Amino acid sequence: MEFDSGPGTSDTPAPERSTGRRGRIVMLVCNGVVGDSRVQKTARSAAEAGWEVTLLGRSPDGRPASWRLGPAHVRLLPVPTPLAHPPRTARRPLLTRPLAYRPGTAPYRVQRVKAWRDELRTRRAALTAGAAATGALARSRRPSPVALPRAAARLVRPYAAARLALPRAAARLVQRWVGFRTRQLDRRTALRGTGTLLDRAAVAWWQRTLKERCWRRLWPSLYDFELAYGRVVDELRPDIIHAHDFRMLGVGARAKVRAAAEGRPVKLVWDAHEYLPGVRPWQNDARWLPAHLAHEREYVPCADAAVTVSGTLAALLRSSHRLAEEPTVVLNAPEQHTTRRSSCEARREAGESAADSAVPSLRALCGIDTDTPLVVYSGAAAPQRGLDTMVEALPALPGVHTALVVPKPAAGYPRELRARAEALGVAERLHVLPYVPYWQVVPFLAEADVGAIPLHHWTNHEIALITKFFEYAHARLPLVVSDVKTMAATTLETGQGEVFRAEDTADYVRAVRAVLDDPERYRAAYERPGLLERWTWEAQARTLDRIYTQLLQSAAQERRDHQEQPEGDRNADLCGGAREDRTAAGRPVRGQGTSRDGRGHRRAGGGERQRQGGAVPR
Repeated sequence: MEFDSGPGTSDTPAPERSTGRRGRIVMLVCNGVVGDSRVQKTARSAAEAGWEVTLLGRSPDGRPASWRLGPAHVRLLPVPTPLAHPPRTARRPLLTRPLAYRPGTAPYRVQRVKAWRDELRTRRAALTAGAAATGALARSRRPSPVALPRAAARLVRPYAAARLALPRAAARLVQRWVGFRTRQLDRRTALRGTGTLLDRAAVAWWQRTLKERCWRRLWPSLYDFELAYGRVVDELRPDIIHAHDFRMLGVGARAKVRAAAEGRPVKLVWDAHEYLPGVRPWQNDARWLPAHLAHEREYVPCADAAVTVSGTLAALLRSSHRLAEEPTVVLNAPEQHTTRRSSCEARREAGESAADSAVPSLRALCGIDTDTPLVVYSGAAAPQRGLDTMVEALPALPGVHTALVVPKPAAGYPRELRARAEALGVAERLHVLPYVPYWQVVPFLAEADVGAIPLHHWTNHEIALITKFFEYAHARLPLVVSDVKTMAATTLETGQGEVFRAEDTADYVRAVRAVLDDPERYRAAYERPGLLERWTWEAQARTLDRIYTQLLQSAAQERRDHQEQPEGDRNADLCGGAREDRTAAGRPVRGQGTSRDGRGHRRAGGGERQRQGGAVPR
């Protein structure tokens, strides 16, 4: 990664349009960029293909930052989230748990009563220590002016206990009362995930009243991203906006509307990383998923092109959003140069020193030699990822080490895994390591013997070939994969690994033993002609480049038509460009069905807002 000499800020002026460049692309993502390999590869490859690319991400520490990713420019923006804390989250649940604390009060009360009890214990200890010291002085042969008679010393200890008996009893009683009220609040908080009757009624009311616009009431925090990104996108004046995943779709769509109002056509690419109905809500709140689903439904019609990570997900998106065509599949495969050259060479070409570009040794970090069997997992750490299965299996795999390469090794779930390994007596064979830069992942993982993907059965796990699948393949690792649909089928078809029943530790042990007994049998699958070549980012980047080129040509045609349009003609679709252009191009427009879907024009509530059968061309 090439860093600028100083951090950027959100006030950085928009760059002038470079002569000879193919066009300006602004990419949007709601994370800190560094751990997202798909986003980084998309920005870098587009910039290397001649596009002027600015990637806008969310600052993890609230401070603006800026650096270069090859020829691409990365900027992290502060995203204040006051809308993430609506008044309802601070109210006491009077109807369902009238004795519960107000949210935010419970931790203070719990800590305060703990401090009280600790103070009483300290006072009692001080009185007891004073009594013991006095007794010692009384027994000493040397007279002391402060020594009490021996009989008086014997009376100090029971007096100290009696003096503190009432406060200690009161503290115990208060602690029980605080614990009860805290548990009441915890139960109310737990219910928020499934929704109380009042929560479900609120969701149903706003869905019925506002339709797709209901997210503004159910989850207004989505607008925090608009307030942080919107002005910056407008200042950059892009030709194409590439919105990564569902949160950024609305930001890109609204920027497109504002540009169209200025007579400046902007094309929007929606990059769907996940199937939103199958996502585990990021927050324990019954409103989260309905709000985000409505947000996605509202802005999908604004997309001029859609891409996603697998054919299965493409079919689901077409069905759920009634798209005219399936989104184009762009696999999150590794870059080919990392499989045939060292990362050091690639980084030196980017202008970085050899010291900064050296790939760390996985086995050295684990403290093991080349003869020690090593199973590796690389990716996010969460219970649904099945990492507990890998830890529970270690006692049944003597001599085998397990490495977990995760974003935050010190986070709560990795700490739980280490504690479980300690309890099982295998802590020395579990290694929790941090991420390496995405261009180092393949050579870093290649030192392992087995690549594990122990996912649980969740919708998004069933439908995708996830990033680590391709990274393991390019590292030529035999795989041990749980029986999630798409990855299990691909693994069995290619013969590159073994499949086990998800959450079944004994079956996982069987699969690992099978691979370790004959690893070359599974590595041989990677010698199949064209297999790894098809699973490279370079092939995916060419697909994206074709999409960008077609969209830029379409935007240029719209500009020409707009200039020829008689003054006062308002027959324009702010979300989809000029109607005549889209019809001439053979693509459906907002509110207009296609010959394939059989739907006609239908006007939705709200006057000007219209529903579209499918506005996402290939």
